[in-house]
Amino acid sequence: MPEEVAYKPLRLGSKAPNFQADTTIGRIDFYEWIGNDWVILFSHPEDYTPVCTTELADLAKHQSEFAKRGVKLIGLSANSIESHDGWINDIAEIAGCSLTFPVIGDEDRRIAHTYDMLDHQDATNVDSRGIAYTIRSVFIIDPNKIIRLIQAYPASTGRSTTELLRVVDSLLATDKYSVNTPANWEPGDDVVVPASLADEEAQVKFPNMQTVKPYLRFTPLSKEHIVP
Repeated sequence: MPEEVAYKPLRLGSKAPNFQADTTIGRIDFYEWIGNDWVILFSHPEDYTPVCTTELADLAKHQSEFAKRGVKLIGLSANSIESHDGWINDIAEIAGCSLTFPVIGDEDRRIAHTYDMLDHQDATNVDSRGIAYTIRSVFIIDPNKIIRLIQAYPASTGRSTTELLRVVDSLLATDKYSVNTPANWEPGDDVVVPASLADEEAQVKFPNMQTVKPYLRFTPLSKEHIVP
């Protein structure tokens, strides 16, 4: 167990902490591995468990969808690299395809502590030494190494890969076109013109804008403009 250190809480807009780690593709420096891409860093509680297996199998199936958006995937748990290597074979069998993204072996919980991924809720979610396992944390990090999304799921609830892709598409649209996305938005749906933009400027920038309320204005944005 690492020494108790007062880590600065991570928030949206925080700089993602760098680290060096052993992974299933070898030792990496996180920043060097990210390069100029987006990245989804996620943790799972334990190898060879049912919900975690379904999650990583689904991510393996969608690797190409993330890749064409310029997004890298990297997993993490407190298991060893040897454990990950064996489990990945099971995942490939279940997914029907190879899992090629790296999975970090964070046995000492050093990275999990830095990113606050440890389970503080379920007293039974611990290893044989009584040390907490990781929860289902997700961090979406942009090419500038800024955290753009933070999610945390309980061990009993598997994540939605479709939702992760949807959030990535929303962030890409937001950054490229200076728009917002409404509830339940999917690529191809109308987007929201930011309320901070005056009507005159908005009409020039978004000539097809439709006003529902003075503070609620929509404009079309085709899926082709977002998803490569």
